[in-house]
Amino acid sequence: MAKFSYTIKDKSGKTHRNVVDMANKDVLVEKLHKDGYFIVNITEVVVAPIKKKQSGAATLVQRRKFSHKSVKLHDLLSFSRQLATMLEAGVPLIRSLTVIETQVDSEDFFKVLERVRHDVEEGSSFSVALAKHPRVFNQFWVSLVEVGESSGTIPAILHKLSFYLQQQAAFSSAIISGIIYPAILFVVACGAIVFFALFVGPKFEEIFTSMNAQLPWITAQLLMIFKFFRNKFFWVLGGSIAAIMLFKNYARTYHGKMAVEKFLFGLPTVGEVFQQIILERFASQMSILIDSGVPILYALDITERLVDNNTCALVVNQIKEAVKQGELLVSPMERSGFFPSMCIQMIMVGEETGELSKMLKHVAAYYQDSVETFMKRFATIIEPFMLVFMGGVIGVIIVAMFLPMFNIAQLGGASPN
Repeated sequence: MAKFSYTIKDKSGKTHRNVVDMANKDVLVEKLHKDGYFIVNITEVVVAPIKKKQSGAATLVQRRKFSHKSVKLHDLLSFSRQLATMLEAGVPLIRSLTVIETQVDSEDFFKVLERVRHDVEEGSSFSVALAKHPRVFNQFWVSLVEVGESSGTIPAILHKLSFYLQQQAAFSSAIISGIIYPAILFVVACGAIVFFALFVGPKFEEIFTSMNAQLPWITAQLLMIFKFFRNKFFWVLGGSIAAIMLFKNYARTYHGKMAVEKFLFGLPTVGEVFQQIILERFASQMSILIDSGVPILYALDITERLVDNNTCALVVNQIKEAVKQGELLVSPMERSGFFPSMCIQMIMVGEETGELSKMLKHVAAYYQDSVETFMKRFATIIEPFMLVFMGGVIGVIIVAMFLPMFNIAQLGGASPN
């Protein structure tokens, strides 16, 4: 017989802890499941030699190579999927975390999961253990897991969470795909200009100087710009980096971020798409929180902190205060002027029919499709403009460099004074 310490939750969400003697862990797991309990933690009371073996296994895992260091969205998606599947199959939480630890590709995520598992082994609840790592598991994660623990539906909650993360990953990928090709063309054009300024321009300048040629205006101006750029290259580079850093620091402040958001919202077309991205984030977060059983006021409070947009956060705060006074969501949303009519009408129907979560999902899906469609069209439309821009810039440089050669006879016949 072996001694086991376990933590379980009953159907009402109440936590129970006990220490029992059983033949093995599988027998205990089968008994607890048969009695209708959700297993949070089962730990065998072991002697020192076994601990030493576990420590050696952990050291062996730490020696393996990781594909990357930071925690990415893909890491969280894989974690939620794997944990949901294993818990649903009846694997205890600690054992599930131990197995997932050996499979993660992120070094930082491995360390976080190691600490989470250790905290759960020490008797902490899963949600509390996750809350100790807010940079990886934000309030959104913690709140959903907390609801799952209290209701005994952690696997179902994790499945919903993995679906949400998958949708967000696809959404982010669509946005990045729409801007990456124009960005590459722009970088290539800038690289070509730098190459001409640093390497090609000086060669032509030496030729023209040796011939004592009278240069066309465009050639003279371009060579002057190239010369300034070469002489002040490190100043220009340092100034550009300093300007970018100052702007980033300013944009991190509350007033700076508000100014940037106001500028983006005010741009034609781009401002509308930016607003749709924020609305999609608001609707998708609210839908999964409400669908998981989070009270609406608590869901609004979480969304206010996680929407990552100060303008929208202020609006959500106003909605939260109005709901506290007994109003429905629709009235303060309509007064804010931030939400389009279509969004308001769908949420109104959701409140009237008692299917608010379902309607919020539809709202999120609508804006996600709208943004993805725009990004595909944007990539298609901007590509020829970027090609024309790049070709025009390089074409002007080539023409300016070779224009004096068209009058080669004059250049050859010119004599120094």
